Amino acid sequence: MRKKLFLSTIIIALITVTLSMLAVEFVFQQQFSNYLTTTNERTIEQLPSRLSSLYLSKGSWNSASLEEISNTLPAGTTVTLTDPNGRLIATLNNPMAGMMQGQSSAGMMGMMGTMGSSNNMSWKTKTITVSGSNGVIATALVRYPSTAQILNPQDVLFQSSVFRSLLVAGSLALLLGMILSYFTSRHLVTPLLSLTRAAERIGQGHLKERVSTRSRDEVGQLANAFNIMADNLERQETLRKQFTADIAHELRTPLTSIKSFIEAFQDNVLPASPENLTSIHEEIDRLVDLSSDLKDLNVAEMGTLTPIFEPVDLNHLLEKVINSLYPLIQEKQLALNWNAPPEPVTISGDGRLLTRLFYNLIHNAYRYSNDSGKLIVRLTSTPDSAVIAIKNTGPGIPEKDLPYIFERFYRADKSRTRETGGTGIGLALVQQITNLHKGTITVHSNVGQETEFIVKLPNEIKVAEK
Repeated sequence: MRKKLFLSTIIIALITVTLSMLAVEFVFQQQFSNYLTTTNERTIEQLPSRLSSLYLSKGSWNSASLEEISNTLPAGTTVTLTDPNGRLIATLNNPMAGMMQGQSSAGMMGMMGTMGSSNNMSWKTKTITVSGSNGVIATALVRYPSTAQILNPQDVLFQSSVFRSLLVAGSLALLLGMILSYFTSRHLVTPLLSLTRAAERIGQGHLKERVSTRSRDEVGQLANAFNIMADNLERQETLRKQFTADIAHELRTPLTSIKSFIEAFQDNVLPASPENLTSIHEEIDRLVDLSSDLKDLNVAEMGTLTPIFEPVDLNHLLEKVINSLYPLIQEKQLALNWNAPPEPVTISGDGRLLTRLFYNLIHNAYRYSNDSGKLIVRLTSTPDSAVIAIKNTGPGIPEKDLPYIFERFYRADKSRTRETGGTGIGLALVQQITNLHKGTITVHSNVGQETEFIVKLPNEIKVAEK
């Protein structure tokens, strides 16, 4: 890439110099030549009055005066002067024209090849009369080039100076362009090479690889995006490892308990009483719940969980969930405060998934409430949405843990006991169900006091047609 940038800059500089020289050539060949042609036409138009003045002042055709007029004629012009009877008086032409034409053609061909030979020129002829005090005193046949050439030494010198200056300026521009291209390409390519090496390192599994960002341009933005991507990859890798460890832990705990009971039965240490069998049954239920939650969460995250949207009465749904958990709430002696509006709050949603969502939230609030604490469920309605707030008094969630509580198996309480958590993926499933219903969920917590989850669901959901 660096080589391409360098070569492209040189090519652009060369093209610029070439186009500039062509533009100057056009100016001299067209505009300046047109100016000289106009000047020559004006000189020829003044020729009758000059000849007449010469004759009247001298009383005859003075050869010295005619020679002065010859020296002022345009290059390549020939004037054949005859008297009224047709006798030749003199032939006028510029004696320097031939020499200048040869020098000019050689010089111009050597520089730009803009001027051709005189043989390729087109000519004009004009017959003029010279009048005196007694009438017509002479007739002049004028033959001159239709397009004036740059034959004047001063004009040639001026054109040569312009071309030399242009070549010097072009050479300096090319040199500066090469220097600028070198540093610019180095400035652009060096961070890109660093990004390439860092990407290769990450591809080899070194997820802590980062690139330094100093600039704020597009390359700097790319480096920042790369570092953010690397952070996410490292975090996802950490979560993947943690997920494997969490799954192993969640499976090992109930399986170990079941194995211990069965070995105790086999060794006749414990009788196979209904109480002991109930403990085994609870552990099996825990495994079933874990499997079900994992399946639902995986389906939701893959986007293959298709909710069936229909009118859902949230008053009735929440009341049913609360009633199913009421024995547990009473067992913990919690003060339940269920606030519902008098009118039904109906939204478009999947009743089964919404039941799972609020069951998980209320069960989570029950589990993390202090004994004899409070559990508040509040339902309110706005013109375009329904808002469900679930608050409990308890240990709360530290602020540093709030951004991660909706991740699988994440717990602010790291002790994996039955009293402090179930499967560990309930809140992750809650977030997925909320997203499926185009809603939002937020959480506010004061450590040692209370925690409140607020779910906002739209009244109507537009389902895209397949």
